[in-house]
Amino acid sequence: MTDTTSVPNGWVCLYPQDDRVIEDNSVTEDNRSTSQTVTMSLDNRGLAYADGFFTTMGIIDGLILWSDYHYQRLVSHAKALQLNISSEELLAVLQLYAQQLEQGMLKLVVSRAAQNVRGYGYTPSADGSDCEIWLKATAMRVSTALQLSLPDGNLVPIQPNASAICLASQIACLPPPLAGLKSLNRLDNVLASGELQRIKAEPLASKLASTLGEGLLRDMSGQWVEGTMSNVFYQLAEAPLSESKTASSVHKDNENYLTTGQWYTPSMAQSGVAGVMRQVIIDALSTTQYPVIIRSLQDEDLPKVTQLFFCNALRGIMPMSSLTLLSGDVVDFESV
Repeated sequence: MTDTTSVPNGWVCLYPQDDRVIEDNSVTEDNRSTSQTVTMSLDNRGLAYADGFFTTMGIIDGLILWSDYHYQRLVSHAKALQLNISSEELLAVLQLYAQQLEQGMLKLVVSRAAQNVRGYGYTPSADGSDCEIWLKATAMRVSTALQLSLPDGNLVPIQPNASAICLASQIACLPPPLAGLKSLNRLDNVLASGELQRIKAEPLASKLASTLGEGLLRDMSGQWVEGTMSNVFYQLAEAPLSESKTASSVHKDNENYLTTGQWYTPSMAQSGVAGVMRQVIIDALSTTQYPVIIRSLQDEDLPKVTQLFFCNALRGIMPMSSLTLLSGDVVDFESV
């Protein structure tokens, strides 16, 4: 597996190492990194059948954020999809790229290697578990001005308040072991994201569009599960508050945002992606007064929601100030 510490421009194939990464040495003195052209076979099973998975990692100060959780994803997804991956070796290579990138994003794509079997089938042998591993490094700012301290002492970015809207798009219900995986088949999220962008572009929705940050999605069973690019947590009107806080003061104190009142998050047992940040928050609150409860979010719950935030590994926590329902009614939340 590639262990170079130089950060490539564009995609690079970490495994297998062959001639699909072609270096172009015509670089200027001001651009000392070698540009690379990556070629991929049309027989790639990720392209043909979405046979694989991906993960996206934030990098700050040369370190992979939540690296332990990304490692767990490598292990669990490789097992679920029966792919042969040396997760320890792969993580070590990713850490070398992170050190060179310093700040930005690493996107890792793992797909099953091309097979000498027609159609969907693959070889029921060790060769059938072989895979291709691709990486793209992108320099970008992933930190925010505000950081929220979790009960376990870790810091997580918290974004400015935005608004959310319930989308008409739905995501698929999947059988085990596919439910919860960040597989390469994300067509339902692609279509949902397109719906969200169209809403933002509507001339009559300019006021809503200016604050619209995420869309809430149902699965095919009608349960509200996640955002277009994130997981969701929520509180309900009947949820208890600690004796030291009142409903009007809870959301004025960022420090206690996650530890005051009962948070719920939908199950990933039949749909959605069990995200890294979702698990970080579940684990961080597991020893507090109000551990996160896995609970479905139904239509009848939405008017009773008092707090709601989305989260992912790059943006951290994204608190919402309101949620527009499919009916057009708006549920307002206390400001953080």
